[in-house]
Amino acid sequence: MTPYSCSRRALLRGAALGGLAMGLPAWAKTISHGLAAKGSGTLSGTDIRLTVATSRFGVDGRSGHAVTVNGTLPAPLIRLREGDTVRLTVDNRLGEDTSIHWHGLLVPFEMDGVPGVSFPGIKARSTFTYEFPLRQSGTYWYHSHSGLQEQVGLYGPLIIDPAGADPIASDREHVIVLSDWTFLHPHHLFTRLKQEGGVFNRQKRTLANRFDGKADPMTAADRAMFARMRMDPTDIADVTAAAFTFLVNGHSPAENWTGLFRAGERVRLRIVNAAAQTIFNLRIPGLRLEVVATDGVPVRPVAVDELQIGNAETYDVIVTPEDRAYSLVAETIDRSGMAVATLAPRPGLRAAVPPLRERPTLGMRDMGMDHGAMPGMDHGDMDMRDESKVAFPVGVGVDMIAPMPADRIGDPGIGLDDVGHKVLTYRDLVALAPRADRRTPTRRVDIHLTGNMERFMWSMDGAKLSENPEPYRFARGERVRLRLINDTMMTHPMHLHGHFFELVNGHGDLQPLKHTVRVLPGGFVDLDLTADAPGDWAFHCHLLYHMHAGMMRVVTVRPLEGETA
Repeated sequence: MTPYSCSRRALLRGAALGGLAMGLPAWAKTISHGLAAKGSGTLSGTDIRLTVATSRFGVDGRSGHAVTVNGTLPAPLIRLREGDTVRLTVDNRLGEDTSIHWHGLLVPFEMDGVPGVSFPGIKARSTFTYEFPLRQSGTYWYHSHSGLQEQVGLYGPLIIDPAGADPIASDREHVIVLSDWTFLHPHHLFTRLKQEGGVFNRQKRTLANRFDGKADPMTAADRAMFARMRMDPTDIADVTAAAFTFLVNGHSPAENWTGLFRAGERVRLRIVNAAAQTIFNLRIPGLRLEVVATDGVPVRPVAVDELQIGNAETYDVIVTPEDRAYSLVAETIDRSGMAVATLAPRPGLRAAVPPLRERPTLGMRDMGMDHGAMPGMDHGDMDMRDESKVAFPVGVGVDMIAPMPADRIGDPGIGLDDVGHKVLTYRDLVALAPRADRRTPTRRVDIHLTGNMERFMWSMDGAKLSENPEPYRFARGERVRLRLINDTMMTHPMHLHGHFFELVNGHGDLQPLKHTVRVLPGGFVDLDLTADAPGDWAFHCHLLYHMHAGMMRVVTVRPLEGETA
């Protein structure tokens, strides 16, 4: 029996919890007709109040401590309209500071909601009013940027309807919020990560794997290199199903959130990865996914069978189901568990849930050794921490510098190269409209994503935010190319506040816009940025515990309004 298999007892228990339903907004109730048919529980208008407080949250018969907005987890769906100016008043009833960041929204930096960077935070038992014009449309979300509150529930979806006609036609919509829940206190979880490398990894290779009759994906040379580096080829996710329950709209697989449809409808799924520490591989067996937008911005439709969604990314997909049930499967990147939900024409139907696929392992390419670039090279003597390749001091917090990082923008993600069907890559994404700024970048800025995985130390260019490193400085209006180089063996979803950047993926003037990008292990991603938003902005990995450990920096764009250059 797999960890997500659904016994009758679990179903009954889940149904009972769904019946209590005290902690879920209407759109996330166990059975949903979709936003087009049922809009209750949605906050809309131009003057909205949000109350942040502690609550209890129940999953699979257990109850844990949560921090919620208006008493629900996920937080209420906020639905706004492009062109309006919105006021969002946050009443903090916690005994500690809080904040809300409007992820992906182009707002004045003072309204961005990052304590210590763009505003002081919202003090305990006080209120703060955000006010800003809505300059865009699409699928977004919001979350706390204070401590580890996001892990315990302070996140929710946000949709901005276009001022004119929606370029994406559909008959029905469902919001799909993916997340991870733990009954461990998040600070205790962080301490365990610091105390013992791989503490939650239950899929490590053992001697028995050499004799189980299965093909070994690693060569003898690969095994020797990993041993020499003291790295674990199964170290793909820091926190796994050993500590997490994976949720769809606040529901575990046993509780089975179900989105209803009529056969033949074009159903729009607005998918948000609001997980603290989990990258998901999402598919719906039997249905093709027509990707029509990412990070709120429409793209040329592309049909795939699966996509990898990093933390804080969003995808809008269209599906056209027949008169039967389907399982929506969001398998974790390390394949230790999955979030599961159902799409069905009627309540009570459920499709078979596929088993977890074989655990993936890392390879030399994930170590920054591009065999294809230099065939025949002996990698055995390669220096895996060559300080001459970087312009920053290399201390104990940097255990690897990728010797030959590769452009991996055409890769589907760890473990997805040979799954036998089409998986989305960033190279598949093509913007609908030509880019607004066609200037050639005047300089390139290399930024290394660094860490010491064994000690759970994470940084950018070898420095943690707590060390108060020099900000990345850009002149207002400057056109610059950022090269993010991943010198670690984990995928990092990198998010720049206040801006969209263009993925340099070979599509010229139709390079797609993103606010969050996954940078694969041992690889690099090139991004073209127009620094047109003056202010101080956070730039960080959206794996919550990586950011908490220090993988975060400040981007400064000057001059401010009214200042001279």
